[in-house]
Amino acid sequence: MKVLVTGGAGFIGSHIVDALADKHEVVVLDNLEPQVHTRKPDYLNNKVTYIFGDIRDRGTLKKALDGVEVVLHQAAAVGVGQSMYQIEKYVDVNTIGTAKLLDVLVNEENDVKKVVVASSMSIYGEGAYECDDCGVVYSALRSEKQLKRREWEMKCPNCGKIVKPIPTDEEKPLKPTSIYAITKRDQEEMCLVVGRAYGIPTVALRYFNVYGPRQSLNNPYTGVCAIFSSRIKNGKPPLIFEDDLQTRDFINVRDIVQANLLAMDKRNANYEVFNVGTGSPISIREVAETLIRLYNSKLNPEITNKYRAGDIRHCFADISKIKRKLGFRPEISFDEGMKELVTWAARAEAMDLFDKAHEELVSRGLVE
Repeated sequence: MKVLVTGGAGFIGSHIVDALADKHEVVVLDNLEPQVHTRKPDYLNNKVTYIFGDIRDRGTLKKALDGVEVVLHQAAAVGVGQSMYQIEKYVDVNTIGTAKLLDVLVNEENDVKKVVVASSMSIYGEGAYECDDCGVVYSALRSEKQLKRREWEMKCPNCGKIVKPIPTDEEKPLKPTSIYAITKRDQEEMCLVVGRAYGIPTVALRYFNVYGPRQSLNNPYTGVCAIFSSRIKNGKPPLIFEDDLQTRDFINVRDIVQANLLAMDKRNANYEVFNVGTGSPISIREVAETLIRLYNSKLNPEITNKYRAGDIRHCFADISKIKRKLGFRPEISFDEGMKELVTWAARAEAMDLFDKAHEELVSRGLVE
């Protein structure tokens, strides 16, 4: 089977490519975004065909899709904070780029029989919560008044009491809080709508916080594990917003690969949306402390007691649906995955550009 992986030279895409290369004919379309790639990666798989070009170029798309039966659409500009001031770029790459892909699929001759699109937990906004008095609630972002008082925990939108986070399932209303999140929702919804209309089986995978080898340590807008790693390697403390007790669901890139392969192969995945996480919340404090320990560093995290516009407090996955329907089981523990990340990162280039990125957010009033 011939498979196209858009963004297949990137962090997640390249791991998917490696898993496919021995069994399928694989084509990669990637623009080698300079913010992510300072040079052509040395991990590129020599068993596959690479087309280095832009997904927004129709001619390039037609070439990449020649003879392809399955598209794994991973390509996207990634960066929550940056998306709030590079609005046109993020909408153009993520939303318009996906629109171009779908337009070619429905208006040009091709052999595509399935599409799997990489979505994101960011489209939920805040995760799900439970109030002792009101039951399950879906809170909006914390008010600026609350954040200015440094009252970090979520409150019930009905009675105002502190609520506790619970696993977020696929039925939670979508309330994206950044331009990046909006464009990921666009990618997911456009693919599913077009897939259903034209009978092209389509699957959306909502990735939670992915980490692992090959995640750029030079990109200050990427995942927190990579940002902290770059800081520690450069002798600088991890900088944490709020009080460091906010939680996320950290999933290893190898488990993301597993989810993609299942979605590609299983018919009962068709036209469905699935969370891809571990189901276990981990605090940002624990991430920082784990990395400091594994790097044998004497640094201490720097707790800013400040907040960023659009940041959520807690979100972790309910993965019962993907376990039940696809047989997905996360296999890599957080401790094992972090050890693997640090072993790889010890040899990887790491330019710490976080301070520059942070100053950009501050100058635009996005940090308070």
